[in-house]
Amino acid sequence: MIIDSHAYCFPPGDAKAGYPDARDHLRWMQAEHAVHHQPAWRVRDRAPASSEAIAPEAPGDWSTLPDVNFRVDRTHGRVVWTIDGEDYTKQFYPPHLRNLEYTPGDLIAEMDYAGVDAALLHTNPMLGRDSAFQAACVEAFPGRLYTMAPVDEWRIADEPDKVIKEIERAVRVEKLHAVKFNASLAYRGSEQPWSRGAYQPFWDAVAAMNVPVFFTLGAGPVLGYHADLVQGYLDELGVLMDWMEQYPDTVCSITHGFPWRMFVDGDRLILPDGLWKPFENPNLSLEVCFPVRIGDLFDYPYREVWPALEKMVERIGVDRLLWGTDMPFQNRFCTYRQSRDWIENYAGFLGGEDLVAIMGGTAARILGIASNRKLT
Repeated sequence: MIIDSHAYCFPPGDAKAGYPDARDHLRWMQAEHAVHHQPAWRVRDRAPASSEAIAPEAPGDWSTLPDVNFRVDRTHGRVVWTIDGEDYTKQFYPPHLRNLEYTPGDLIAEMDYAGVDAALLHTNPMLGRDSAFQAACVEAFPGRLYTMAPVDEWRIADEPDKVIKEIERAVRVEKLHAVKFNASLAYRGSEQPWSRGAYQPFWDAVAAMNVPVFFTLGAGPVLGYHADLVQGYLDELGVLMDWMEQYPDTVCSITHGFPWRMFVDGDRLILPDGLWKPFENPNLSLEVCFPVRIGDLFDYPYREVWPALEKMVERIGVDRLLWGTDMPFQNRFCTYRQSRDWIENYAGFLGGEDLVAIMGGTAARILGIASNRKLT
């Protein structure tokens, strides 16, 4: 059974998407586009440009976002902003998403063509904060789609009771399958570590739900702005280890793999020893997801990352590695089929049983899916 542990569905970019107003959604999109590594260009002549001018003056404070008429170009499936009469864009979203929308039908069509049996939907504020939408995606394709519940991480410290009620409704009423926690966003509400203190009631409630937790880790406080990004990330792993000590029975996983761009050294990845320490906890898994993060630096079939994957197999084990793509965003660099092929057909150090675990077995165990289920 092939399971993609990291995919998305989302409503149009200029829809409310769970926010009080569509403009709130667009503010998140503007802030995320400002800092994303994809290149920007001037629409008129495709001349290279910078997106720094659309960033908030104070990191994390959307009230300081400059007014650049940030908007959705529905025809071309991209965002556009205007500075001094000139329009600019960047392809953070992959091309060919009309309305900047990705429906469950769109994803299933790609899955069918690539031979993917099931997918786990993630959430992100740029894409929406609507648990009902996530539930509707699952209802449309039961047994094919599973989903995480969105969490307003930045509200937990000040509004724990409200956020707990929201996550309980998502899991217990809407029957969502996991919890997504973006650690960098927690620091928008408080710079204290998110493993305890004001976060304790929230985590106690999540642990009681007995669902897996998927962590996306950054480089620490102030939305990941850190003088030493590598040390900031290692510090965040320390916070995760503190969290796991308190909730040793909760199954959890780190999304995207590691922040690979931090570890690129020429044509290879140099991985510090501190990355492996958290995996002494047998309940922690790691996503195998390279193309979406560094597909602009290395070409298919990504030979430069094979040693890193081999090290992951050695230090963590295939039974705690799970394939993910970030679909549809990985389509910026390779096709969905290629996101399977580079592992299954080129990473020759992986045996058949290794591939069974990485390409679906680990995700099936975490989500409680019968591993012998086949695509029908």
